[in-house]
Amino acid sequence: MFSSKIFKLLLLAVASFFFASGAYAQSCEPGQVAQKYPSLAGKTLKIGIDPESPPYVFRDSKDFNNFVGIDADLARAVFACAGVKVEFFSGGWSGLLPALNAGQIDVMWDNLYYTPARAQQTNFVTYMQAATGGLVQAGNPKKIDDIGKLCGMTVAAGVGTVEDQMAQKQSDECTAAGKPAVNLMTFQDIASGARLVASRRADVMMYDLALVDQLASQNPQLYTRGFMVMSGMKIAVGIKKGNNDLMAAVSDGLKAMQANQTQAAIFRKYNVDPKLIAPVTVLTQ
Repeated sequence: MFSSKIFKLLLLAVASFFFASGAYAQSCEPGQVAQKYPSLAGKTLKIGIDPESPPYVFRDSKDFNNFVGIDADLARAVFACAGVKVEFFSGGWSGLLPALNAGQIDVMWDNLYYTPARAQQTNFVTYMQAATGGLVQAGNPKKIDDIGKLCGMTVAAGVGTVEDQMAQKQSDECTAAGKPAVNLMTFQDIASGARLVASRRADVMMYDLALVDQLASQNPQLYTRGFMVMSGMKIAVGIKKGNNDLMAAVSDGLKAMQANQTQAAIFRKYNVDPKLIAPVTVLTQ
């Protein structure tokens, strides 16, 4: 029979394990919002989205006013876990981060990449690995199956995106090797970028892998994925600096969604590989 001293040590070890593993932070307690996140109690948070970014956020074909996708569904689940009401604020993707920093929305939750430069104004909670896809014309007539084959090609990339920087870096590598530079075109929204490829004004559109795969699968007569690159970047929720309760609610909720497999189920629902899920991390700089 265990002595009382050994029993107490075992209890202490079990408690230490739970705290170290974050198990307590991974439980949903919507009725405790006033105690856990007091500044959020009674509020309706505005979540900034661009409904033209499938599979992250897009309009439900059965209800134009309903937003669905991995980010929309995950946001609802996380804030339901915290016990906080939300509403979606729709806008062009490039305007969402400025709107967040100006206090017009509370959260940007739509395929947002963490960068140290962005973290100077915005706090981030990461939950997913990022990868880049090259969207090309159906059949890939120019055989662009590697990022190293972009020399002399016309490449479309979103303004200020990681892909914009990647395309410029590749252009520099091309010229350094004595090859033609990349002809870089930028676009403001995903639909206009895809149209550049469909109209043959661009040879390839570089953008987030999940979005590229979604466009290709929905429009096989127009597009296919030519290549992919693991960028090493992280996709995150953007939160205005100073809102610590909101940051804690998002972090706790995402940990809960990973622990109970809700995030994995949402990813599978929209044909996104759950292997892209990354441990939740708060980044403030």
